[in-house]
Amino acid sequence: MESETTKPAFKKKNLSEVNPIMGKKRQWKSLKQILAHEKTLPWKESDITYSSVNAPPSLKPAKKYSDISGLIAPYTDPHSKLRYHNVEEYQTIRTFPMDLTAGYLALRGATSIV
Repeated sequence: MESETTKPAFKKKNLSEVNPIMGKKRQWKSLKQILAHEKTLPWKESDITYSSVNAPPSLKPAKKYSDISGLIAPYTDPHSKLRYHNVEEYQTIRTFPMDLTAGYLALRGATSIV
C-alpha cells in the first residue's frame, strides 16, 4: 500500500496544509476575503488586481425574457415591441393601453418607448 506522501494529489484524502515552522493548518481565504484585503493595500493604477481584470464579452447572444411572465421569450410584438412567451401572453399584450405598454418598456429599459 502506498504512503500518503507518494500518492498523487488527487488521491490524497487530507488536502489541508500544515506549516512546518508554526505547526498550524493553513487557512484558505474566499474570493470575498481576498478582494476585501486587496482594497486595503496601496496599489498603483498600473497594477493588476482581481477587481481590475475585465472578462471578454460573451460570444453567446443574450437571452430575451417575456415582459409579462419572465419566461424565455422567442417572440416580440411588432406593434408594442413587448416580448412574450406564448399565445395567451400575446392576447393579453394586445389588450394593454399605450401607457401600460410604455411602463413595461421603461421597466425593461427599452429605448424605443411607443
